Amino acid sequence: MALLKLSPSFKDYIWGGHRLVEEYNKKYEGEILAESWELSCHPDGPSCIVNGAFAGKTLKEYIRSEGKGVLGRNCERFEDFPILIKFIDARDNLSIQVHPDNAYALKEEGQYGKTEMWYIMDCKEGAFLYYGFKEEISRQEFERRIKEDTLLEVLNKVMVKKGDVLFIEAGTIHAIGKDIVIAEIQQNSNVTYRVYDYGRVGKDGKKRELHIGKALDVTRRAPAENRSFRPHVASCEYFTVDSLYLDGRTMKKVEGTVDEASFVSVIFMEGRGVIRCGGEALEFQKGDSFFLSAGSGDYEIEGACQALVTKVD
Repeated sequence: MALLKLSPSFKDYIWGGHRLVEEYNKKYEGEILAESWELSCHPDGPSCIVNGAFAGKTLKEYIRSEGKGVLGRNCERFEDFPILIKFIDARDNLSIQVHPDNAYALKEEGQYGKTEMWYIMDCKEGAFLYYGFKEEISRQEFERRIKEDTLLEVLNKVMVKKGDVLFIEAGTIHAIGKDIVIAEIQQNSNVTYRVYDYGRVGKDGKKRELHIGKALDVTRRAPAENRSFRPHVASCEYFTVDSLYLDGRTMKKVEGTVDEASFVSVIFMEGRGVIRCGGEALEFQKGDSFFLSAGSGDYEIEGACQALVTKVD
């Protein structure tokens, strides 16, 4: 199969809201939906296939059945599926956190580290996030400020608007602020070291676990520089992301090719229309996610929409 529509796994973290259900067409019955894992082979939240012969199977089961060739030759350097794509609805502030690099994460956690990017899909006026430090600090000051609850004073606060992009390398301290909806494209990892959590308690009534020692080991204690990747939205060894915009009038159709080098992921952040590939045509709407197998040839997207297109270079 060339064109797979995916259904996500859901996460009900305490800081989440309900916008992914109300605005992004997620079929979810709970009160809180913090994240939908749209493209995932991770055991903590695999995505499943909706259409065709593999309907009801996980994406990982499809890859196992059809062979790693469906991922493309650029993925041969990775032992596992390389990326994970999420929609995130932050009704409240997320914890201040950091992700380790591959070497540390493989040694300590048995999985890869996490470099990621955020695309701001929507936010309220005045929304912000934390991204690195204002100035370089010592390990001793970092530890002291965590203990004294003064860490926020030295973090770099970034005001955001719809369409903004941040690239977060492993080791960069960060946090999504409240009232922001984000598309996150990241390494295939679920390793997060929580540094500060506003004293909140989890579902069990206890304060959520912090990971201070590991965070001290892996955090880059200097200002982070948000790089530009033009003409791409973001590009690194794990993923290359491009944006797609069709206004449905002067621009209502785009064509592309999925060659043998990499699969293509398309997530739709706005709009509706039809996506075609390999002789199959599927309707899409805001919030939908599609996987196009490597080597599946020409594809076409028609309608009015805004999307992120991801591959591995």
